[in-house]
Amino acid sequence: MVHPQHSSLLPKRIILVRHGESEGNLSESAYTTTPDNKIPLTPQGIAQARLAGHQLRSLISGGGSAADWRVYFYVSPYERTRSTLREIGRSFSRGRVIGVREECRIREQDFGNFQVEERMRVVKEARERFGRFFFRFPEGESAADVFDRVSSFLESLWRDIDMNRLHIDPSHDLNLIIISHGLASRVFLMKWFKWTVEQFEHLNNLENCEFRVMQLGDGGEYSLAIHHTEEELRKWGLSSEMIADQKWRADARRGEWNEHCPWYLDAFFDVFAESDDNAGEGDDYACA
Repeated sequence: MVHPQHSSLLPKRIILVRHGESEGNLSESAYTTTPDNKIPLTPQGIAQARLAGHQLRSLISGGGSAADWRVYFYVSPYERTRSTLREIGRSFSRGRVIGVREECRIREQDFGNFQVEERMRVVKEARERFGRFFFRFPEGESAADVFDRVSSFLESLWRDIDMNRLHIDPSHDLNLIIISHGLASRVFLMKWFKWTVEQFEHLNNLENCEFRVMQLGDGGEYSLAIHHTEEELRKWGLSSEMIADQKWRADARRGEWNEHCPWYLDAFFDVFAESDDNAGEGDDYACA
């Protein structure tokens, strides 16, 4: 991923928000008669979104101590995410919002069209045995498919920032708020931080209207460990090594390589040759 050259235009925060409680969260029977994209929020979900708006504004404004800040929203086209955005928006004045973009690539994982409840229960049990990342729902998507389109969105996001399509004023702290779904948010983080499939499988889903804050460190790298505690990261399913990497990122200079991060290299090999001279020794075969 190519990072923008102008560090002054980097967003201070990229915040991933899951939608509020929906009718589908209350009962999966909702999907048998209503298309997934039209599932609405419950009254509880609306209240959660309004509360999230207050929490986000407090976070971004530093409890009122920060003066020069703006927000830009990306939102999934689903009814429950659009409704979540509307309720969150109640906490922000028009002058604070640079803009909003509906983004289809951060929509929910496709599970097929109308879902038969009993059939989906059996399919989801099969997913647990097969593995959550590569299992593809009949007539739907796998998490790997979602990863591909979210990766495409990420590249577009960086181009927006690099070309200043968001009209960023360098004197303002920009905060990108991405209102999406649980799986899309997890694969976004997986892509960003280069987590492996095995690490993804251990991640826990976000609760309704829960959010993850990726904050820009002094060196120019984003980290979850600036805003969130180690206890939170562990609760979300991050391993000790993943948490250590987040702490390293909090102070790392942009573009630096974390040599102590095993899934960048060491985890893929059992042993290296001691030197170039004995590389390949001990093989059971040789080229004729």
